[in-house]
Amino acid sequence: MATQSAGLLLYRFTEKKLEVLLVHPGGPFFRNKDKGWWTVPKGEVMANEQAFDTALREFKEETGYLAEGEFKALKSVVQKGGKVVHCWAVLGDLDASQIASNTFSIEWPPKSGKMTDFPEVDQARWFSLAEAGIYINERQQSFLGDLENVIKP
Repeated sequence: MATQSAGLLLYRFTEKKLEVLLVHPGGPFFRNKDKGWWTVPKGEVMANEQAFDTALREFKEETGYLAEGEFKALKSVVQKGGKVVHCWAVLGDLDASQIASNTFSIEWPPKSGKMTDFPEVDQARWFSLAEAGIYINERQQSFLGDLENVIKP
């Protein structure tokens, strides 16, 4: 079975403009990568865990915020490596400059024997849908169109 991941697409309205929250992966491999590398806060679905529970857990781990509200399922996507990503949209707001992400350890620099901690997410930012379409991982772009469909009155 393909690896599965689950996340949340937080959205808000400011001056009647729709915005979405995306996060940038932390660590040295993503340091100089920007457009096309942002993502919904997400993570791997663990054995005996429901995808929705993973989405809630990962959002909290990667932003420090507990998402609440009416969650709306978006259509799952398959990323280039074959990973299936499940996503739910929820209306909410948070201060993107104040996120608090969990960390991971890797040997860095490579072959140095030194373990270094990095945040899973090094920044979060609110984007208009047009901006988000430029910055989000291309395989997750359909989440943006799905969002517009599920929030229409």
